Amino acid sequence: MHLIHGLSFNNLRGDLLGGLTAAVVALPLALAFGVSSGAGAIAGLYGAIFVGLFAAMFGGTPSQVSGPTGPMTVVMASVFTQFVAIDPQSGPLLAFTVVIMGGFFQVLFGVLKLGKFVTLVPFPVISGFMSGIGIIIILLQLGPLFGFPASASVLESFQAIPVYLDQPDGAALLLGGTTLAIILFCPRKLATLVPPALIALVVGTILYLTLHGDKSLAIIGHIPTGLPEIRWPVVSISLLQEMLFAAVMLAVLGSIDSLLTSLVADSMTKTVHDSERELIGQGLGNMVAGLFGGLPGAGATMRTVVNIKAGGTTPLSGMFHALVLIIIVLGAAPLAENIPHAVLAGILIKVGLDIIDWRFLRRFYRAPLFVVCLMLLVMGLTVFVDLVTAVFVGVFLANVVTVKRLSENQLDSIRIIDSHAGKDEGLSKRERRVLQDSQGRIVLYYFDGPISYASAKRLSAKLDDARPHDALMLDMGHVPFIDVSTALAIEDIILDAHKVGRDVHIIGLNAIVKDILVRLRILDLIPSQFCHEKRAEALEAAFQVLIWDELN
Repeated sequence: MHLIHGLSFNNLRGDLLGGLTAAVVALPLALAFGVSSGAGAIAGLYGAIFVGLFAAMFGGTPSQVSGPTGPMTVVMASVFTQFVAIDPQSGPLLAFTVVIMGGFFQVLFGVLKLGKFVTLVPFPVISGFMSGIGIIIILLQLGPLFGFPASASVLESFQAIPVYLDQPDGAALLLGGTTLAIILFCPRKLATLVPPALIALVVGTILYLTLHGDKSLAIIGHIPTGLPEIRWPVVSISLLQEMLFAAVMLAVLGSIDSLLTSLVADSMTKTVHDSERELIGQGLGNMVAGLFGGLPGAGATMRTVVNIKAGGTTPLSGMFHALVLIIIVLGAAPLAENIPHAVLAGILIKVGLDIIDWRFLRRFYRAPLFVVCLMLLVMGLTVFVDLVTAVFVGVFLANVVTVKRLSENQLDSIRIIDSHAGKDEGLSKRERRVLQDSQGRIVLYYFDGPISYASAKRLSAKLDDARPHDALMLDMGHVPFIDVSTALAIEDIILDAHKVGRDVHIIGLNAIVKDILVRLRILDLIPSQFCHEKRAEALEAAFQVLIWDELN
């Protein structure tokens, strides 16, 4: 097992070209994300460097390029604003400590092998929260686009829209509008040579310097050069709960964002990523980024796609992308000091537009009502509450509906077989004869597949609809597994049968199902002679018991 997953030097030229191209794409985005977060442009560059380097070295998706992304920046902006407002002096250190903690949680997710569960988040939930993140980015950048300071919250930005429209700064709107127009309408042939965001960044900055020169417009300002200093973690006991909540939010969002990008990389390279290793790599990257004052990051879809199309297929491409950005920070950072915030706002508005799930929105009217309502609910919670609440509420509701549908299907698959059984019930002649001889006093319940807790609980109601009988046969020969809640529901069925004087027989328990019932002492409720392996033998034994009861 290699220390670096997927490392190979057989595609060195393609990896170097892919890494260089990804770095060119990452540069304007890193600057924009850094400014948008409130931590400064250099924090975006440090995040792109450290997350990009360590996620490539220790991650599980060889062709993936990582760094600050729109969703992670939205959360980081909220975290940074929250802790700086509480404590202006140590607030930034607390925010970067949250980044380190979030990275630790991601490593923990990987060690506990939770990656495979992240990809099971239902589509409407992913669509809703990604679209919500896109809307958040757009709303937060409206202020800088119109020449106003960025709002601290989405609600403030939304409420300030009339002011933006009534009193816009013409110069800022010209720069931001030009930037956005260049990105949106850049010719495809030119876009394949140079990333549109980089073209827009250069053109917007030159336009500001040559045509305007208005020093009242907000610009990036001083960017430190050289290697970053270590920012040792600081923990406030009084704020520990808020820090843990923010860290979990970053970890969950970063895991989802990264693994979704891993799936995109898999589809393009015809490979299969290692989810657990990817989470560990992303977590290590975020821990180091937080230690050096960088933004948290995740697998970046746009940069990964550009890398693969340029020929990058191994971790060398992601590592080289980080190396190129290090060189830029060491020598060329001052060149970015005059970039106006309005230009960065234009770039980020395009990022927000790209994150919104237009593919689903175009088919909105064709989707089932529940899917539409769930997507809108998650999107609304994402925009106006927080991302973790949105995801948890969405997953919970989706699972409730899924369990309901599964239980209905399972109930439909449960067959009630009595003395009127026909040839199409799948019984042998011997079994049908016993049932007919019992004259309805024996009822066989045949379970065809897994039993969920919901279906087991509703089975009691179905039992009440059956004809009066003296012996209940639970044929579980085709039940592969049950959980504790299902076992307890079966216990209720047995107890209810005993209350009205019915015998209960169980047939065909496999080792897994039997182990659960034994552990919970549910089989103690049934005499050992009423536990059978074969259905025919069970029916005959039940019939003999009924005859014996009649004679005595």
